[in-house]
Amino acid sequence: MNKQDYKNEKYEAFSMFGKKWALATAGTIDNYNTCTIAWGSLGEVWGTRPVITIYVNPLRYTSDYLLNNDYFTVTFFSEDYKKDLTYLGSHSGRDEDKVAHTSLTPIPVNHSVGFKEAQQTFICKKIYWNQFTLDRMDQKIASDVYSDKPPHYEFIGEVIDVI
Repeated sequence: MNKQDYKNEKYEAFSMFGKKWALATAGTIDNYNTCTIAWGSLGEVWGTRPVITIYVNPLRYTSDYLLNNDYFTVTFFSEDYKKDLTYLGSHSGRDEDKVAHTSLTPIPVNHSVGFKEAQQTFICKKIYWNQFTLDRMDQKIASDVYSDKPPHYEFIGEVIDVI
């Protein structure tokens, strides 16, 4: 399969993060953070556990929440919310209540936080996390992507519910 094939609509699972973007959110309704993500995958691991794997850079404030909470959500939206996701991806929750600057409504969902306007929310129990190791990575990718920032964390969440 070439790169063009997997970006074809019939293989949407390969491109839904990059095309639609998503929010990764962790914490409680009283103390949470969210960030826009474009890297992720869906699949199975360790038997038949359905999982979502997301990748968040340690420079993102949301990475602290993902590290310190056992649950997180991955939320997809219609194109109508692209402006909101752009804002959430370019501002930090360290500096402001960035969700307040959007049209999104946070809601509590099964151990974490989702958004009322979401098309689809995956509620995940964190079952693994790690940080990429540059010496185990293709060196061209390492130099192209990580020349000026630390490598991403990888979080694997077992999907416990979908709403």
